[in-house]
Amino acid sequence: MSLPSIRPTPSIRRTRLAVALAGALPLAAFAQDAGTRGGDASAATLDAVQVTAQRRVENIQDVPVSITTLDAEKLGVLGSGGTDIRFLSGRVPSLNIESSYGRAFPRFYIRGLGNTDFDLNASQPVSLIYDDVVLENPLLKGFPVFDIAGVEVLRGPQGTLFGRNTPAGVVKFDSVRPSQDFEGYGKLAYGSDNMWNFEGAVGGALTERWSARVSALYQRRDDSVRNTLAGAPNDGFEGYDEAAARVQFLYEGDGFEGLFNLHRRDLNGTARLFRANIIEPGSNRFVPGFDRDAVSLDGVNFSDLETWGGSARLRWDFGPYSLYSITGYETLESLNRGDIDGGFGAAFLPVSGPGFIPFSAESADGIPDHKQITQEVRLESNLDGPFDWQAGAFWFREELTVDSLNYDSLAPGNPQTGHAVQEQRNTAWALFASGEYAASDRLKLRGGLRYTQDRKDFSASVLQAVPFGTPVGGPFFETTDVDDISWDASAVYELDDDVNIYGRVAKGFRAPSIQGRLAFGGISVADSEEVISYEVGIKADLWDRRGRIGFNLFRYNVDGQQLIAVGGATNQAILLNADRSIGQGAELDLQAWLTDTLLVTWGTSYNDTEIRDPNLAVAVCGGGCTVTNPTVDIDGATFARVDGNPLPQAPKWIHNLTARWATPVGDDAELYVYTDWAYRGQVNFFLYESPEFRGRSTLEGGLRVGTNWNQGNYDLAVFGRNITDSTRIVGGIDFNNLTGFVNEPRTWGVEFTARF
Repeated sequence: MSLPSIRPTPSIRRTRLAVALAGALPLAAFAQDAGTRGGDASAATLDAVQVTAQRRVENIQDVPVSITTLDAEKLGVLGSGGTDIRFLSGRVPSLNIESSYGRAFPRFYIRGLGNTDFDLNASQPVSLIYDDVVLENPLLKGFPVFDIAGVEVLRGPQGTLFGRNTPAGVVKFDSVRPSQDFEGYGKLAYGSDNMWNFEGAVGGALTERWSARVSALYQRRDDSVRNTLAGAPNDGFEGYDEAAARVQFLYEGDGFEGLFNLHRRDLNGTARLFRANIIEPGSNRFVPGFDRDAVSLDGVNFSDLETWGGSARLRWDFGPYSLYSITGYETLESLNRGDIDGGFGAAFLPVSGPGFIPFSAESADGIPDHKQITQEVRLESNLDGPFDWQAGAFWFREELTVDSLNYDSLAPGNPQTGHAVQEQRNTAWALFASGEYAASDRLKLRGGLRYTQDRKDFSASVLQAVPFGTPVGGPFFETTDVDDISWDASAVYELDDDVNIYGRVAKGFRAPSIQGRLAFGGISVADSEEVISYEVGIKADLWDRRGRIGFNLFRYNVDGQQLIAVGGATNQAILLNADRSIGQGAELDLQAWLTDTLLVTWGTSYNDTEIRDPNLAVAVCGGGCTVTNPTVDIDGATFARVDGNPLPQAPKWIHNLTARWATPVGDDAELYVYTDWAYRGQVNFFLYESPEFRGRSTLEGGLRVGTNWNQGNYDLAVFGRNITDSTRIVGGIDFNNLTGFVNEPRTWGVEFTARF
């Protein structure tokens, strides 16, 4: 049955919408002025945004999911300082990214859900999808962002269609595809600390059916932090040398398309730089006299990573149906070594510094052997009626070996003093189906199911024991084997041609995790976690398409959330499950042409998270922090109860702003100014609360001033990243002393781009 034909007039509906959103729009004052100019046919308007959040190409306004997209121009601006994938952090609502490995191991959080585990077989509740292939291992997730058509950030559980570990959401990257047109670009930048960035691509037709595209990136920067300790193995830190490449071949036949992809990454640089005793006791501020450009370390520091992979994406068109096959292969090799105590010496030596260091700690973690294979087959309908569907099967296999090594920087030659090995085999398969039904011209209903079976086989051995760790022995075995059904249901209702409202409820799932850092404890296992998420929202084009808004309210409940207790006096990393966690909040995305030459985007999110488990207690710091949670003595050790605490690395507020102003110069040139700003509220580094390990809010901005000409094919600009040179402690280590690590410094440079 169709809906009643009597509806409010468009003017009444728009008035109601404006009233409802007045409190949420920071630019609402612009509405009247923009509306008066909307009838001008030459006025700037926003293009429709096409996304593939539901594995189909759709207008973003029609998709019942909270999505933010970043286009190629914005990605180029944000990444102009040579930064790694962490530059996306805070650039969309509810997204936080951090790392204790530097450029090699990003950890993603959406709506506060993430995983602070630093082990190299750690699973994360945010899935990274690169050209339709899931990248499971954390080291794979740092692949550089270059020659990308766009990024989609999908918030909330996405398990029905994307599967692997998506209870928090998905970050989806799509490379620029080959085409029959000969085209490409080259981008070269030079900046501070002898930074060189090159990025480029070229592609075109090979035959009438075949086309290809080759993309490449090279980045380097000299060390920007000097080591003041004479005779140390490293005299400087935070430089890097990174290269990546991608080659694609596209075949377009009659009713068949094949897209083939090969890619590789090589990174040589500095591991995360730990700094001893930089936190002022009783606060979250730097100690007086802190110098971000100098450290004093007696250990070895480096980060080496090599990854490569390939995929084959095939599509057959059979009129009303399309069949897809996506095959992916990934492999990597890595070794990352750092001076974990953050200084030199120890308390029993004549000197120890900087500040009090109870004992020396230097370690390395690496993956000498790894492979991931994925296969998906999906059948999709393209019917003329009110109902469309898609269904398929997915298979995943990952095998890896992890080496954990310990060293003694106080002994001559810095000898190895510990070695543990982990091996994990993870096999999973799934069956899934989803459908969409147009109940009327204005109402669309969607739903989906996914059955998953997941098995992990794990073993760990101690080949050389550290002085205070597990004795030589093993292998020790663990196995998990679970299945689960994920689902989602949603509805989109079209109020008028410009305004849609939607509601969605979804269940997400993350398979059990196993951790075996035997050098500092035993094997720990976390059971499955399940998420139920509720969301309602509105998406609207405003002011005759001069503005666009997406706004939603959400709440989720996590049963058995997987958490990790990191550090403590014994420097253990122990997986555990919280009885329950909750999160709730709101998200806003806004774009608007304030004038015909000024485009502004604004994003904001509020996330209120809480651990609810009165029996959950974790070991507290061993380095002199101030624990503010209630404590309990267990077997002579102090533990903190974390019931009521927010989730770690879960800021309540995230805001981001971009503004691009341009004016014509002559007949075929443009002068422009582009600025971007990202704010992230305070975060806890660990499960317990302590002022020393609660990161202060951050605000970082970028500026780009340039000119382009010849229809935008040439661009010359100067740029700056973190232009206020904001310095913040963004993570810590709590087992030894008040050790922290800091954000990226200010960078500047000049960049030239040519397109053809």
